[in-house]
Amino acid sequence: MSFSGLLIALDYGSVLIFALTGALVASRAQLDPVGFIFMAALTAVGGGTLRDLILGREAVFWVDQPAYVLMAACAALVVFWTAHLFESRYRLLIWLDSVALAVAVAAGAGVAMEGGFGPVITVIMGIVTGTFGGLMRDVVGNEVPLVLKQGQLYLTAAFGGALTAAALNWLGFQRGEALLACAAIVWVLRAGSLIWGWKLPVYRPRPPRGRE
Repeated sequence: MSFSGLLIALDYGSVLIFALTGALVASRAQLDPVGFIFMAALTAVGGGTLRDLILGREAVFWVDQPAYVLMAACAALVVFWTAHLFESRYRLLIWLDSVALAVAVAAGAGVAMEGGFGPVITVIMGIVTGTFGGLMRDVVGNEVPLVLKQGQLYLTAAFGGALTAAALNWLGFQRGEALLACAAIVWVLRAGSLIWGWKLPVYRPRPPRGRE
């Protein structure tokens, strides 16, 4: 598969899986089918849209190929009719989101690489593409944003994967290999956080010292 083909596959994969998570949030909010489609589409294309606008691409990816939005709408309707079959929709949501995050971070980093941008922009675009769709989903759906949930690796997982992609590309690895490694790192870090509680130290406020 060519690098361009891999980027298209990553974009389609992230749109589909993020659309499913958006529809699951809609099910928790008990929305109607149009609400499902809105939440799915917002989640599916939010990060990629911001990425393309920042990078100044000729056309935002889903404007150039409306099939992305149609796929998100179809995924939303599937969830509308099947969400009741799952015992814990929130558990399904966070695991689907972990896969979507991994795929989307790789997609964002890959688009930056294809555009000839350096490592810093590659890392930033990976994080932006991976996190902003889910952030908008959670804010609009009145959920606690996963990206800001204390005691879990989310932004850190996205950063670790995007940094891996940029570093491997800079070291001369094939870009496709760098993106696959990126997705793997993101998912392992996120899954480790969910299963084993991996986390970084968090800030703990301390009372100011009194004057001596």
